Amino acid sequence: MGWGSRRIDEAAAVCAAQFPAIGLIWWIRDQLGDDYAYAGAGGGPAAVALVCLLVVAPLVLPVLGLLHAAVQVLPAQELAHRAARRTRGPVWAWHLALSAVLGVAWAALALLLWDWPFTTTAPLFAALGVLPVLGLGWLRRRTGGLRVVWLPALFASAGLFLLVLLGGVLATVTGIVDEYEPPVLSDGQLTGVWRGAEGAVLRLGAGGRADLTGLPTEAEPGSVDPNGASPFAVCDGTGTWLLDDRGGHDPYGDGSEGRPGVVVRLDDGCGQETYWRIGGTESEPELFVPFGDPDAPDVRILTRG
Repeated sequence: MGWGSRRIDEAAAVCAAQFPAIGLIWWIRDQLGDDYAYAGAGGGPAAVALVCLLVVAPLVLPVLGLLHAAVQVLPAQELAHRAARRTRGPVWAWHLALSAVLGVAWAALALLLWDWPFTTTAPLFAALGVLPVLGLGWLRRRTGGLRVVWLPALFASAGLFLLVLLGGVLATVTGIVDEYEPPVLSDGQLTGVWRGAEGAVLRLGAGGRADLTGLPTEAEPGSVDPNGASPFAVCDGTGTWLLDDRGGHDPYGDGSEGRPGVVVRLDDGCGQETYWRIGGTESEPELFVPFGDPDAPDVRILTRG
């Protein structure tokens, strides 16, 4: 398409500049809306992962910027010049509009290939083309080599990152953005059939009786091979259950209060007492329990049958 090296460098730089801030927004959203976070996991490992990403960012960001520029910003710029020659309209306006259109087109493709939610990805992909187009307009007025292209992008990237970080802290402190809170369920709302992966079924009866089929449970100490793939026991049978609305039985709580959940005890010798924490929403509640390493747990989830 006749893209010169300077043009490609500019597009890659302005595209790469926004990815650290986007990654931070994703991380904050994931931490505030994590249904399955529990004491001892979530924040710590996630923070370590974020630091690791920042360390490798200088190697990864130019590649991501180049890919983004090649599939959205540069094609939109080429189309914008052609449209401006025919309509005599401003190139920057056409560039903005066509970059957004290409973003929506990529969102439609993601919907077809991977079933990504179009209502979420379409505005996000469209917005990803706005800052690069504005940044290209500013860089085009400057002269120099790679230093003039990538150094302003570095400063802009750091500024955006700090702005998002400050905004996230202020939004959390002031209560504009609330952390996830699990739904409050009664015994009657919990009664019924709960199903999970690999045919797991938990039937919670109205009288406190429970029926289990292929249900993951806390294994007896030493009964699970530490090198095995499953850090839990799979049990069938009957037992009892109770609602612990204060989380006193929560193994990740402080011993007196944790996250509300359901305590399931078996009648026979398979497994131990298992604490299924309550997650999801009021309309779509879930029960889940993390097994194994607290820093990298195997989370098993049950939903209403």
